[in-house]
Amino acid sequence: MGHTVKIVIGMDSSPASQCVLEEAAARPWPANAEFSIVTVVDVYHFAQLPAIVEDARREGNKLVRLAGERLSRAGHKPHTELLLGVPRQEIAAYAKRCQVQLILVGSHGQGTLSRFLLGSVAQGVLRTAPCSVEIVRLSTSVSPASSHSMKIMLATDGSEFSTAAAKAIANRPWPTGSEIKILSVEELPNLENQMMASPLSAIYPASLLEELLESSRHHAKEAVETARKILVTGKVRILNSKPAPVGDPRVLILDHAKEWGADLIVLGSHGRRGLDRMLMGSVSQAVAMHAHCSVEVSRP
Repeated sequence: MGHTVKIVIGMDSSPASQCVLEEAAARPWPANAEFSIVTVVDVYHFAQLPAIVEDARREGNKLVRLAGERLSRAGHKPHTELLLGVPRQEIAAYAKRCQVQLILVGSHGQGTLSRFLLGSVAQGVLRTAPCSVEIVRLSTSVSPASSHSMKIMLATDGSEFSTAAAKAIANRPWPTGSEIKILSVEELPNLENQMMASPLSAIYPASLLEELLESSRHHAKEAVETARKILVTGKVRILNSKPAPVGDPRVLILDHAKEWGADLIVLGSHGRRGLDRMLMGSVSQAVAMHAHCSVEVSRP
């Protein structure tokens, strides 16, 4: 058996956190999975008010205890932890300290806003965590997505981070009957120093643009094939991939996932661009923020 898979569930008192807990309880996990249920008491604003901090600690301990009981009923033996500090920092720091592979956190909430914006805690964890992070959103039905067969979309650009995302899917059990769709977007050429108001065809010869588009098509096809070879080792049915759509990956991934009715989008934390070494990839961040469904951002 492989090494232990450590999973952290970040909790607070919001309905979004209860959604995370129910999803974790419903989903199949590797037999060697270990869960930690973590809540953070934010003492920053109440450092001079010890009575309020003490009340928050009591509520926090009750929260993780009840969450632990829920996960125990699902057949797991979770560890519970109450931390003091800034939630988005403490959850990421805890994951680093304990060598965690995956963090599950809720989005901003279950209202309309959660479709468009991530809460500051979720966004902070997504940016700073040393491991993969799944932003869990309530599925369109009242029951957790994992209580039935799931539609999982893997978005890939062929980078090492996309490869890690494919391996994460292949190495994990999923509900019976689940399906995977692989999507690689053919990006339009992004050429430097072009005049903003002028179309590309007015500045660059058609032959060059066609060559760049052909290169993008080839790369997208290779990315899909690489992911497919990894995923065939798993037990989830892989759907036939259509030709790569052309355009902005941030828009097309979201559109295709919504049109298909995906329950989960999985993608790498960074892409092939140099800027991603400094900042989280703009594609993964945008998809995590705007998706209608849960999103897992995978780090190797």
